This record gives sequence, C-alpha cells and structure tokens, in this order.
Amino acid sequence: MDLGIVTFLTDYGLGPVQLGHAVEERGFGSLFLTEHTHVPTSRRTPWPVGAPVPQPLPQHYSHTFDPLAALAAIAATTQHLRLGTGVSLINQHHPITFAKQAASVDVISGGRFELGVGPGWNAEQMANHGVDPTRPLARMLEHVAAVTTIWAEEEPEFHGEFVDFDPIWSWPKPTRRPPVLIAGVGPTVLNRVLSHGDGWLPLPLFTPAQFGERITTLRSRATDAGRTVTVTLYGGDPNTLNAYREAGFDRILFELPTHHDPNATLRELDHLAGHLPDAH
Repeated sequence: MDLGIVTFLTDYGLGPVQLGHAVEERGFGSLFLTEHTHVPTSRRTPWPVGAPVPQPLPQHYSHTFDPLAALAAIAATTQHLRLGTGVSLINQHHPITFAKQAASVDVISGGRFELGVGPGWNAEQMANHGVDPTRPLARMLEHVAAVTTIWAEEEPEFHGEFVDFDPIWSWPKPTRRPPVLIAGVGPTVLNRVLSHGDGWLPLPLFTPAQFGERITTLRSRATDAGRTVTVTLYGGDPNTLNAYREAGFDRILFELPTHHDPNATLRELDHLAGHLPDAH
C-alpha cells in the first residue's frame, strides 16, 4: 500500500520545489495537490467539512498555487514521486486547454502524473466560471471524456452538451493515459468511477469496514467489466493503516497542514514520515 501526501500548497508556506524534495527524501510514494482557482468573498455556500456560513473559509483556500503549474515544477525536480491533483475542479477549465496542461505535466514527469477530479462544492465559485451549480456531475464527466479524447487521438473531436469542437491537433500527448481518479462518496460514485475513471478517491467519511464493503463491490463490478481500478483515500488517519490495508485501499494520502512557517510544515512531514514502513 502506497503512502503519500496531499496538501493545500500556498504562496505563503513551503514552496513547490522544496515540498517536492522534502516529500521524496522522506520516502513517500506520492504527492497530490488541491485546487481552488479563487474563493468568492461571499459565503452563501456551506463548507461541507467545516465552519458554517457566514464564517470565512480558512486562508489556505484562497492562496493555493495552480496545481498543474506547481506539479510541473515538482516534476522537473524529483525522480520517483507519483504526482497528482487531489482534486482538480475540472468543470472550471476549458477541456482543450486543460488537456494540454495536464499532458505537459505528465511528459515533464516522465509519466508520473495522475488526474484526480471532482465537481466542486462552492456554488458561487462555479457561477464565476459560468458553470451551472445544479448539474456539476454531468459537466465533470463530459469534461473528463473530452480531455481523455484529446489525449488519445491524433485528430480528436468532441460533440457534447457542454463541450463541442471539430477535429483539432493538440500536442504534447501524455506518455500514457494518466489514471483518472474520481472523487466522491455518494451512492452513485462507483458508477462514475467505472464509466469514466481508473480509480476512486474518497474522503474518510466512512469506517474502514464500511469502505471495505464498497471497495469489494467496486472491484467485483470492475472485474465483471474486464477492468482493474485503484482506490486512494484522501486524508487517511496514520494510526489506522492496518485497517485501511485490510479494507483494500491501494494508497493512503496523509493530509499535510499548511503553515506560514516552512519549518513547521517540515516538522509535520517528519511526524507523518514516522508512519512509513521503513521508519520502524
């Protein structure tokens, strides 16, 4: 089971290159970055996992680096880390542009990139991008389909409800199709994983035993379809690794807090590294 890091990488904390070096040097297998293009100053949409309206969101939400730009810098200065988005709000990007950006990161990294995607939760943020907040899942799946079509074909074209373009030329192509990890924990998320993804990226909102049941179902359905899928947990508890392993997770991402003091971040990283197998 791979152990990695997921974090809000901000302009006031440890920089991208320094973070990449620190994560790789400590023996973690992967590094995933969050995304928020911006945070509306209004607070009408409830925060799913924190302070209720009208309290402001934590500072790190509005200070995140663009994840693809930061991952390109990290890719160029690391050797082995798997690099991913946890998650990209793909609805808020044009698929033609996004496909090129993501493919560029994959090529720069030598095929180490993974694309985690989610529909987002902040309705005002979606509206600023011209995204209908009442139908985020349908748009997300169509954007994923358009991006993967651009990656795979020499002269891709796409004609959907939200995305429409005639044949185009677009390079670079990724070194291989980067795995697409579908975020979510709702009752229909496994359908989306199997229809458009290569893996599942849930939050730790269930017990390991409950996750184990859903992972068993997912893998059974994937086998019936002649496919394999991975399961990555965002924000797993370092003290629950044995239970996560028994549940069938392939990767656990520890959430690294965001600090203004880079040394504080490194101390947190050292603490999390103590849970790696070679640390015992």
